[in-house]
Parts: sequence; structure tokens; C-alpha cells
Amino acid sequence: MDENNKFDVVGTNIAEKATMIWNVADMLRGPFKPHEYGLVILPMTVVKRFHDCLLPTHKTVLEQYEKVKNFAVIDGFLTKASGYQFYNISKYTFESLLADPENIEANFRDYLNGFSANVQDVLAKFDFDNIIRRMVESNTLYLVIKEFNSQKGYLGPDKISAVDCGYIFEDLVKRFSESFGEEAGAHFTSRDIIYLMTDLLLSDADLSKGGNVTVYDMAMGTSQMLSCMEERIQELNTEIGVTCFGQEFNPSTFAIAKADMMIRGGDPNNMRFGDTLSEDQFSGYQFQYIISNPPFGIDWKREKTAVEAEAKKGELGRFAPGLPKISDGQQLFVLNGLSKLAPNGKMAIIQNGSSLFSGDAGSGPSEIRRYILENDWLDAIVQLGTDMFMNTGISTYIWICSKDKPVHRAGKVQLIDASHCFEARRKSIGTKRNDITDKCRDLIVKAYGAFENGTVYGEKDGIYCQSKIFGAEEFGYQKIIVEQPQKDENGETILKKGKPVADVSLRDTENVPLTEEIEEYFKREVLPYAPEAWIDEKKTKKGYEIPMTRYFYEYQAPEPVEEIAVRLHELELDIQSSLDALFGEE
Repeated sequence: MDENNKFDVVGTNIAEKATMIWNVADMLRGPFKPHEYGLVILPMTVVKRFHDCLLPTHKTVLEQYEKVKNFAVIDGFLTKASGYQFYNISKYTFESLLADPENIEANFRDYLNGFSANVQDVLAKFDFDNIIRRMVESNTLYLVIKEFNSQKGYLGPDKISAVDCGYIFEDLVKRFSESFGEEAGAHFTSRDIIYLMTDLLLSDADLSKGGNVTVYDMAMGTSQMLSCMEERIQELNTEIGVTCFGQEFNPSTFAIAKADMMIRGGDPNNMRFGDTLSEDQFSGYQFQYIISNPPFGIDWKREKTAVEAEAKKGELGRFAPGLPKISDGQQLFVLNGLSKLAPNGKMAIIQNGSSLFSGDAGSGPSEIRRYILENDWLDAIVQLGTDMFMNTGISTYIWICSKDKPVHRAGKVQLIDASHCFEARRKSIGTKRNDITDKCRDLIVKAYGAFENGTVYGEKDGIYCQSKIFGAEEFGYQKIIVEQPQKDENGETILKKGKPVADVSLRDTENVPLTEEIEEYFKREVLPYAPEAWIDEKKTKKGYEIPMTRYFYEYQAPEPVEEIAVRLHELELDIQSSLDALFGEE
């Protein structure tokens, strides 16, 4: 079984249950296209789980509703009666719905309208009203309800725990993402990547004291990162409470996330809808752990007005250090995370390569890197291999940021090249052709924990990763403007107010490492070649970049010319013999 599949852990009965639910799709064939099956199956699974949870207290809730229905506020009474953070005041159950086939649509809508507001929000974001209409038009509504009401469609908590139901739901989401392709894949990060992120976040955590920890995902998609993080923390200590918070602006994936939180027994009010960059739902909050895979390579034109207004607030806002180029907003998410990271907090966030080096000294991207490095919040960067995600094949990087580095990591940044640390999948999903298996993850986490410079973990001719340690200042440089004088026709320097006039055509720039004195560098690298040059000190700017590829570059000697000549000759002979065979009879 594929290593990414969580059913290795929770048992085949859950996989079978998910398969059974997905097989309802058989009756949708025709009226719904294959990539639309999830639009029916996901909300129906949510409704059926809530139905089966509420069934034992159904009568009690109805009786309580009769007593309190005229009160100004009734939610508290009804959630207490239901035993959950949601309830339903409709007289119908799936059983009584099926007893009246003629009125199935009206009665089912009555049943759905009986749910509490938090469930209504989920169903609205699923656009379930429109889906019901399509099921009615294709005569499939009754059949779908009947299938979900069968014994094999039972999702009650006496048979399926909140965690197991979460796994079932996640498997359905995964199947939907795979059938829907790239667009849904953008909201789904597979577990191999998530487990690596959680294990890097928790590798040096002391969770022995119990208590409660908070976890936040600023672009939560279907919220699987949050549920994985909760699972990993409780594996380390079952006594620890984990409170998850997340924000998402895609309506259907938000609906999945909120439903998943309710299925797992968490607080659905912590799952919030809106654009994180322009409609921050967690202003003023601080979190111990942040784990996120925000969009990269996507512009922030839609959020431009709000983001720029917040940047003008300076330290009172999230974006004071600088703004990235309008075509790629990923660094804005990094700043959002840092603004919400508790003093003892740690963040794992995925970025593409442009966050490492895009932007010149003084530019927004460089200033954001400067802000992170000069505050000593960048702990490590792990470069992953290509083809790791369902919707992109490019190289990606996990940034680990910490506001409470241990003493031995203070002032230092660890770079881990794990681009060779993967195993090929037997079957690709979209552009995901490679997995970080247990073996790969163990190597990377070991490299992170050991914090050694120049050490290789694994086998260089197979699966391996490499660690290097740098002082934070090694990523910095001063960009200096080097001027040379204008000359007149006689070769004399042109002066103005006793000072040489700069020749713009000879202007040059130099990047001087922060670890070097500018004057020393200038004497060594510039003056021998341009003796009359000087530095325009007013224009000196500080910049930061992390040229990861350069740090791990290994020279590969080219194939000797003689060997190339032999190969070419062999190819020529092979081609000639093929031509002879082809035209030989003529």
C-alpha cells in the first residue's frame, strides 16, 4: 500500500467505508461528470455524519426546541440538548424522508433547513442548493439518500470515531482532488510533505508538560495540515489539548475544512472564511505553531489596496518590512505568519525559489529577507525535490522560522538540500511523481536535529540529503555604486565645485559581502582596474539573498572529448547501417 496513505495507520475498514461512499458515484454517472462526483458526495457525507451523530438526541432536541423557540437566543439550549456544537430541529430523519418518495425534495430541504447556522454555512459554501436541484432533475436524489441510509452508509460515532471519520472524509477529499485535477490539487498537500513539516516543527519540542497548544494555517485549503499537526502532537502526548485555527477563501475548500473540523469534534468557529491578505480573520492572535502551504507565483492585484493600506500602518500592521512584487504574493504570507507567531512560536511554510533571491538590494523581497534574518528568525530551509505536488513540478522549499531558537542555533541558519531525498511513486497523481517516504523523512529530520555543517545523510549515489550551516550575516551584502570621472577632450577630469563629475556611462555596481569591509573590498577588487573610481556612499544599500543552489553546487567534469568522438562515430556507423538496410535493395 502507498506509504502516503494514512490507512496504513487506521485500518482497512475505514478505506472500505470511504470506497463504499465514493461508489455512490455509480448512480451519478451521466447527469454528473466524473470530476463533479465530489460536489455531491462530500456534502452528503457531511450531512449523513451529522444526521447519524444527532439521531440519538433527535427527540430531545425537538422537545427542547418547542420549549425555547420563542426565546431571543436559543443556540445554547439546543447544542446542550444535541450534545454537539451543531443541531437539527427538523422533524425528518433519513428514514422518514425515504418513507415519502413523492415529496423527497421538499422534505429534504426542510431537513437541511433545520440545521444550526454553522452547518448552514458549510452547505452554502458547498453550493449544495444547486447540487440538490441537479439531483432532482436527474432523478438521483432519492437513490443517493437511500444509499447513504443503508447499513454500509452508517457514519454514527458509536461505530466510527471522530478521528476515523476525519480520515474517511480526507480520503474522499483526496479522491475528489485527484479526479478534479489541477484546480482542486492546489488546495491539497499530500501527507508525505505535511508529515515532514510537522516532524521538523516538533523535532525539538518539549511537550511533556501537557497543557494546550495552538496551531494556525493561514491558507488551510481542506485543513489537512491542521489535522496532521494535531495528530502528531497527540502521538507525542495524548494529554495535550490542541486548538486549531485556519483561514481559507475558496468557498468549497473552506466548506470541507469547516465540516472536517466539526466531524473531528473541534470548534468550527476557528475555521474562518476570507482572503488572508486583505481580510485577516485573526488580527491580534498569536499561535505557538504555524504550518502552511500558501499559493506562490500568484499575483496580489485583488488585495493590493488593502495590503498597501496596511503596509502604511508600519509596525501596527503585518507588512511593514516591505512588499514583494505584485506578480507573486507568497512573501506576504510569510510576513502574516511572523506577525502571528508567539514569542515561543515556530512556523513551517512552503515557498518556491523566488523567495530566496528575487529582488535587488533595497527592494521589497530583499527587505523582507533582511527583516527575517536580522531578527534571527530564520532557522532552516529545506529544499525538496521536483514533482512533489499535485499541481506543480517545480522545486519547493520549506522555511522553518522560529522566534525562540535554542542557544546553539542562535545567529545561524541551516540549509538542507533534500532534492535527492525522495522515492518515485508507482503511479503519479497530476504532477506528483515523487514521495518523501518514511526513510526520506527520517534522513531529513535527522539532518535538521544534528545541526552539522557539510554532513551528508544517506548514500550519495542514492537517497540522501546534505546539511550546511551559515551565519545569518553571510547572506547579506552591501550594494555599492562605483563612479568614474568624465574626461574632456584632452583627457582631463571634468570638475564641478572642485569635485569630479561622474560619467554615467561608466557607472557600475558591486555587491560587497557583509562579512567584508567595503574599503578593503574596494581597494582589492576595483581600484587596480579603475584607479580614479570612487563610491557614491549616499546610494549604498543593504541586501539579502540565499543562493541555495550555489552553496550546494558540485562540479561535474564533462565527458572527455575522445569519448564523445567515439560515441559520435558509433552513432554514425549505426545510422549508416540503418540507411543501408532501408535502401539496400535499390
